[in-house]
Amino acid sequence: MTKTRDLRDAAGAISRHSLHDAITSHLRDMIIEGELEQGERIYEGPLCETLGVSRTPLREALRFLASEGLVELVPQRGARVRQFSARDVEDMLVLIRSLEELAARLACERATQEEIIEVRALHDDMITHYHSGNRLDYYKTNQQIHTAIVALSHNEPLVQMHASLQSKLKRIRFIGHDGPEKWAAAVQEHELIMAALERRDENALVAALGEHLGYAWQRVRHMV
Repeated sequence: MTKTRDLRDAAGAISRHSLHDAITSHLRDMIIEGELEQGERIYEGPLCETLGVSRTPLREALRFLASEGLVELVPQRGARVRQFSARDVEDMLVLIRSLEELAARLACERATQEEIIEVRALHDDMITHYHSGNRLDYYKTNQQIHTAIVALSHNEPLVQMHASLQSKLKRIRFIGHDGPEKWAAAVQEHELIMAALERRDENALVAALGEHLGYAWQRVRHMV
């Protein structure tokens, strides 16, 4: 672990709930960025020292990340970063693609203009992060956009199923734009998605999302 952010000062100044959120967010970022690698055992002692927190809030954060599918809790052995096979990743991306294509159809019918404007704002923020070279914030905003488009379906079971799958693929989706060519291609795909959504062009939006998620597998298949 090379990148550290000491949460010790924050621990004394913010609520227990906020501390839980801070630790969980930090650990999630470490997994997304590969600082904690897939399959790696998570040693509580060194991590507590790194973050400046006790074992109790750390364990609570690990349990939460386990509920997201990012961490595995192994009886008598502690926690480790969850590792997915290439087949696992491909199968989940296939399902996410189907869910987002369905959400696209519903969104064109059900979304309000105000909701679409909010997605545009997220898109503009994402482009700003792209031009500044901020991969982590770009990625997080990118995922917010996919979540927001699914939310435009106003179909709660669909939203919940999508969220469950998306949380498991955080690291995989992050490495999907590793390198300038892949990143630029992903940005261009999002431009097409946004334009189709603003036109409420159902067929174009379904096609743009489908191609984007199809390319997502092609970009990561040799990295898992």
